[in-house]
Amino acid sequence: MSPPKMLKGLLSFSSMTMVSRVLGLVRDQAINYSFGANAMTDAFWVAFRIPNFLRRLFAEGSFSTAFVPVLTEVKETRSWADLKELVARVSGTLGGVLLVVTALGVIFAPQVASVFSPGAMRDPVKFGVTIDLLRLTFPFLLFVSLTALSGGVLNSFHRFALPALTPVILNLCMIAGALWLAPRLHVPIMAMGWAVLVAGVLQLLFQLPALRGLNLLMLPRWGWQHPGVRKVMKLMVPTLFGSSVAQINLLFDTVIASFLIAGSQTWLSQADRFLELPLGVFGVALGTVILPALSRHHVKTDHAGFSKALDWGLRTTMLITIPATLGLMLLAEPLVATLFQHGRFTVFDTRMASLAVFGLSFGLPAFALVKVLLPAFYSRQDTRTPVRAGVASLVANMVLNVVFLAVLYMAWVPEEIHRQGVFYALAHVPRLHLALGLASALAGYLNLWLLWRWLHRAGVYERQPGWARYLGRVTGACAAMTAALLAGLHWSPDFTQVGVVSRVGHLVALVVGSILVYAVALWGLGMRLRDLRER
Repeated sequence: MSPPKMLKGLLSFSSMTMVSRVLGLVRDQAINYSFGANAMTDAFWVAFRIPNFLRRLFAEGSFSTAFVPVLTEVKETRSWADLKELVARVSGTLGGVLLVVTALGVIFAPQVASVFSPGAMRDPVKFGVTIDLLRLTFPFLLFVSLTALSGGVLNSFHRFALPALTPVILNLCMIAGALWLAPRLHVPIMAMGWAVLVAGVLQLLFQLPALRGLNLLMLPRWGWQHPGVRKVMKLMVPTLFGSSVAQINLLFDTVIASFLIAGSQTWLSQADRFLELPLGVFGVALGTVILPALSRHHVKTDHAGFSKALDWGLRTTMLITIPATLGLMLLAEPLVATLFQHGRFTVFDTRMASLAVFGLSFGLPAFALVKVLLPAFYSRQDTRTPVRAGVASLVANMVLNVVFLAVLYMAWVPEEIHRQGVFYALAHVPRLHLALGLASALAGYLNLWLLWRWLHRAGVYERQPGWARYLGRVTGACAAMTAALLAGLHWSPDFTQVGVVSRVGHLVALVVGSILVYAVALWGLGMRLRDLRER
């Protein structure tokens, strides 16, 4: 697939993903409006984060990165009957394995909850609700993983829009759960668990007609010994870790956050939502679009095409994520106040969530660039190198969590509270969750640096001409945008104290103004749309 065709695929995928991510913000607005940020919402976010972590492994991580190259190889070199057999065998094997995993997750929900939210065990009510919610959300893993398989098939045929639109169903179900079902239940937060379960089933059903249209809708068949299945599994096992370091880091953050003040899990989840918009629309979209192209170039031993496709992905990612990072860091409080400070979500919640947004946003370029670099390894069926980088990043995140938490503890915990004990202080002093966001961001940059270093050593990527000029233009435009944002913030009101209309008006002015300044500055520095396709 040539760069112009990849750009078309990116725009298709990104436009549908944008719809999903915007609805994701509406979803979180509905949840915050109905429930606020408290022990019950913390219980839901923990119960949702565990299967959601596994979803990202399969939907956006290890399964796709292992399955698409094998599927592409069979599609390019073998018969249609072989392709149908591969889809049937992989779906049957994946479904069978995940059915067992899902059953174990439901049965051992108390043990799973105690591992990932040990701090909640001090509150029996919160811990019990977490277990009940986990038993509802865990089956989501089975349905959404089969949906990921369908999406991988569609992506390999350059049909990016439908898989990107599918997550809209989850957001719509959760909005309905928060606003319609919750008031009708004795324990309102349980509505969110039912919403996740129903969404998993509907997402799978949504994609089946498209598979039928490709004549690839087959009855799943067990195929553990099938060569294609064995190859996918062989590639998938290492990528289970390598492609999901950021999500594993979030799970470790979940464990630590369970010991912090009530609401910390919710604030971190809201911060993750703000990253999901640029990361999903551009980072994941770029990785999804270029993986089939890189796989095809590798199969055909087209080294020049491989380098050009990867170079295009890296440039496009930096063009978007660097200004997005600056914008999120500077506009953290205005964004949170405007979107979430309604109903039960208070001014205090806004300021705490803004801290989490600030810390996590620093790592956005790294998270996005990793999404683009990983297909460069997986398309060549190299799954070991990302694991090495992932292990180093994971260890670094654990160490940095402790280091940053210790520094903030010493800086912000008053002596009289410290005397009550460390765990008491952690549970009663706000702002400490900032440490978790900063640690995840720095660990992401370590992961990026290691992947870049080892990709260079492999000699499969040749940097295209014009990088110095390109980075100079992006840097200059970002400087102009930052200056404009700082000036705009100086003249803006306190977003936590003014009305909704004023918040929306000032935020729109800041966002639109900063985008215009960035675009005009890029133009003035010589950047043109054709530069996204030049090699």
